[in-house]
Amino acid sequence: MIRLKRIYEQPSDQDGFRVLVDRLWPRGLRKNEVRLDLWLKEIAPSDELRKWFSHDPEKWEEFRKCYLEELKLKEEYAQKLIERARETDLTLLYAAKNEDFNNATVLKEYLESRLQRQ
Repeated sequence: MIRLKRIYEQPSDQDGFRVLVDRLWPRGLRKNEVRLDLWLKEIAPSDELRKWFSHDPEKWEEFRKCYLEELKLKEEYAQKLIERARETDLTLLYAAKNEDFNNATVLKEYLESRLQRQ
């Protein structure tokens, strides 16, 4: 199972393997205070795409489309997450305030579609 969670939320036993999928470290958190198994910033949207989107819901559909295209070029990182999701629960962590319009939701969609095909 693949879950999404804001990194600011308390960890739980159901989280399984916890992966931060943002390019930038979350504001206000110290690295030694976060329960994290992996920071996979390489799978995050490019700086250019991230800055353009700026979490604007009106840009969501275009952001989603562009990020899905970028993910095709990040196959090795996606495959690592897919393999982990086959072994245990996987929680994709993100810092964005908006729970619906963030890169982790697109990544989850991408990974789940790949899992179904394999």
